[in-house]
Amino acid sequence: MALPFFKKKKTEEKKESRKKEVRQSPEKAKTEIPKPKKERKGKPTNYRILKSLHVTEKATDLSKNNQYVFEVFPRSNKTEIKKAVGETFDVDVIKVNIIKTPGKKRRQGRTLGWKKGYKKAIVSIKKGQKIDILPK
Repeated sequence: MALPFFKKKKTEEKKESRKKEVRQSPEKAKTEIPKPKKERKGKPTNYRILKSLHVTEKATDLSKNNQYVFEVFPRSNKTEIKKAVGETFDVDVIKVNIIKTPGKKRRQGRTLGWKKGYKKAIVSIKKGQKIDILPK
């Protein structure tokens, strides 16, 4: 037959030891030097922002109005795109518009699948400047 008072003493001793540990830890924390927060390894570079130039009929028509269409990575934002285009092509970017194209359902016979969606950016450039990478 188990005696219940033995268990109570052990649990009470454990609680008291825990309380002592908790009381000691704040004093130690004051003396320790806090570790710096982990920073990002590096700023996103141009090759992590711009994927490719988006070449379509509409995009070539927009190039006449100093607007160029780029396919970009999904997590990039307007300011990152503006800096990336300005640095890689040495142009002054006026504004950036972003469009998220959703994925589409495609089927081939019985199998049904999805075509991936993507994010594209329409970049407006200062008059008189050009990006010469479009096919002529």
